[in-house]
Amino acid sequence: MRLSNSEPFDIITQEQAMEKKNNSKKNLPAKRKMIPRDISWLAFNARVLQEAADASVPLHERIRFLGIFSNNLDEFFRVRVATLKRMLTVGKSARMHLEENPEQILDEIQNVVIDQQREFDRIWEGIEDELKEHKIFIRTEKHLNKEQQKFVLNYFNEEVRTNIIPLMIESIQHFPFLRDKSIYLAVVLARQDNSVRQKFALIEIPTTVLPRFIILPPAKEGEHDIILMEDLVRFCLPHIFSFFGYDKFLSHIIKVTRDAELDIDNDISTSLIHQLEKGIKERRKGKPVRFVYDKDIDPLLLEYLMRRLGLSRKDNLIPGARIHNFKDFMDFPSSVFTDRINPARKSFIHPLFAEATSVMHVIQGQDVMLHLPYHSFDTIIDLLREAAIDPNVISIKITAYRLAKNSRIVNALTNAVRNGKQVTVALELRARFNEADNLEWKSRLEDEGVKVLIGIPGLKMHAKLCVIKKRIGIKTVQCGFVSTGNLNEKTARVYGDHCLLTANRSIMADINRVFSYLESPKHDVKILEACKTLPVSPYSMRSFFTRMVDREIKNALSKKNGGSMILKMNSLSDPELINRLYEAARSGVNIKLIIRGICCAYTENKKWKKDIQAISIVDEYLEHARVFVFHQGGQEKIYISSCDWMLRNLDHRVEVAVPILDPHICQELKDILDIQLSGNVKARILDNDQKNEYKREGSKKVRSQIEIFRYLHEKQYK
Repeated sequence: MRLSNSEPFDIITQEQAMEKKNNSKKNLPAKRKMIPRDISWLAFNARVLQEAADASVPLHERIRFLGIFSNNLDEFFRVRVATLKRMLTVGKSARMHLEENPEQILDEIQNVVIDQQREFDRIWEGIEDELKEHKIFIRTEKHLNKEQQKFVLNYFNEEVRTNIIPLMIESIQHFPFLRDKSIYLAVVLARQDNSVRQKFALIEIPTTVLPRFIILPPAKEGEHDIILMEDLVRFCLPHIFSFFGYDKFLSHIIKVTRDAELDIDNDISTSLIHQLEKGIKERRKGKPVRFVYDKDIDPLLLEYLMRRLGLSRKDNLIPGARIHNFKDFMDFPSSVFTDRINPARKSFIHPLFAEATSVMHVIQGQDVMLHLPYHSFDTIIDLLREAAIDPNVISIKITAYRLAKNSRIVNALTNAVRNGKQVTVALELRARFNEADNLEWKSRLEDEGVKVLIGIPGLKMHAKLCVIKKRIGIKTVQCGFVSTGNLNEKTARVYGDHCLLTANRSIMADINRVFSYLESPKHDVKILEACKTLPVSPYSMRSFFTRMVDREIKNALSKKNGGSMILKMNSLSDPELINRLYEAARSGVNIKLIIRGICCAYTENKKWKKDIQAISIVDEYLEHARVFVFHQGGQEKIYISSCDWMLRNLDHRVEVAVPILDPHICQELKDILDIQLSGNVKARILDNDQKNEYKREGSKKVRSQIEIFRYLHEKQYK
């Protein structure tokens, strides 16, 4: 079949990708001041892939990690790769944001992703073999017995047929829009005797309305048989296209990832809500930034699809195995696993609240730190429920970034309004990929009488704050919290975070100032000048951290008390602060880093007096907390925060760091950090080459998350 008179489409093979990778290595800059942010992020996702490859991890968890890896990569392409592609259109000004050409970074990304895709496919093949050992079989359309074939056909006719519309793409003048997050079955229709011209068709697999995994009648007793929705559709292709007279079908899964950035300008006169609603619609039409396809796809079909989609070999073309949209595997049927080894440890109520009749009464007496998910998030819910019904409470102010689908936080707040309390929620509408949900929450909260603050032009509201005011006689008392994590009871089960519950007057005063800043018509940053206890972005956070690092440098150079710091965060990419860390290492400051994700800092240099010790922990829980410990010449200072050391957090978000003033909580945090730094099971060393080698020091195995659970559990029953 001849498609056109033009030159054949230049399809990139895996061999060509390897050659391109070797050539691109030769062109890398000889000296980089920092590891490129996007390359470092891919190294983090490689650590997630390591968990999927780890035979000591329960099988169902390994499948979940493959799903997490895939979901992470989807978001990476939608946001970061899309941003780099935009930079290419900007030209030289893009270099203001990167040390080198975005095109060079994109080439590196392509090489790394193809390598990771090969490793992903290898791991999945091994997992499939292990599933078979557990008598769990993923059946394709070619491996069904008669009973299963009958089941599949009935299921298709009853559930699937009305949810699919095949598109005969050659007869369509304007190529159909391929939706992000969907997978498509690209089909070649032909006859065995070649008597008619073959045709191409597309079918969107309806996983948004139907399950991806269908449990089949078992082929043998004691077995579990599963078929993927796309394979069920494959089996039914002769029925779908029965009136065309074809008897030969070749089909392959394809997937498009699109630019997901919302172009929100800073014009105060334009309705932010209107912009968001428009941006969400436009996101569905974003430019393709990745095209993933079955590496065994018919070459003519691939050539045709590339032409119609307007893609070239400069785009991210990723050849993969048979299955795509692996993010769905985070929800792989758990019922088929009869031996769920090592189930998640259950959260428990903090000992100070275990027998308490009033959460607020406890907080009024002393600061309390919740360590989630070891401690139960229910304490936060109980605090808000208590505030909602306490006749002495007059107001509640709280921030919200990513709320749970059925949020008990929202239920408590709306009940507070019904009980006559003044409730204010600072709701960040621009929380990425939660914009539509937060627009719905805004409407619901306002319908209930809640005052909703929707953010500040040019700044995202990322701090996690709450202040509750009570009037007892003529006296007003306050309590609340500062957290490193979102107020989301679902993610609180798996995100490692810290939440300080306090009635400290200076902390409460500064939290009130942050809310005054958010509520002020002109959002005058001078309001934040009065904050004396809490460093706040965008006003004082950067200068605060710079000052703290510089003091450690001064102490190291004076040789009186030396200098040291422990910094734990999700991401470290801010050039200014990384350069201060380099200066600190050069001066002999003892620096220990615990970085879950992006780490753009090099950790070894011959010119430094002390190399930086850096690890990353990837395990059952997502390490989400930010903790900063500065030695300060023996006058140790410890802070927790929602703020990473990234340009966006320091300069373009409202963030807060809070000092830990209670000596017992300080010691508790230091003990937890020490456990994490001594970890040698799930900790990886962050070196200059991003090799992700496991830290294996010490004779005793220390899996930090399990040890922290034991440590806190023992304190519970002392």
